[in-house]
Amino acid sequence: MTVINVGEVLYITERIGGAIAARAAIDLLDSLAIRVVDADRHLTFDAAHVKANHPLSYADAFAVALARRLNAVLLTGDPEFRAVESLIRVEWLKT
Repeated sequence: MTVINVGEVLYITERIGGAIAARAAIDLLDSLAIRVVDADRHLTFDAAHVKANHPLSYADAFAVALARRLNAVLLTGDPEFRAVESLIRVEWLKT
């Protein structure tokens, strides 16, 4: 997971549940077997390329760029990712 996407989780969580909920989300993410990857120059350029060519948010473009880099499956329930199923493997979570 990119640090950009962690930030997205945090701002959405804080907007809905406040700062305490955001802190709980950080604690939960820290307890899971999820590696957080910094957005370096190369990942940023890859995300920009994805964003330029597909109708999805910039933060989501980072998730796609990382999944491509790692040949990983992207887990999501967000239908926006249908636009990039030709680029990466997407596993759809039930919401």
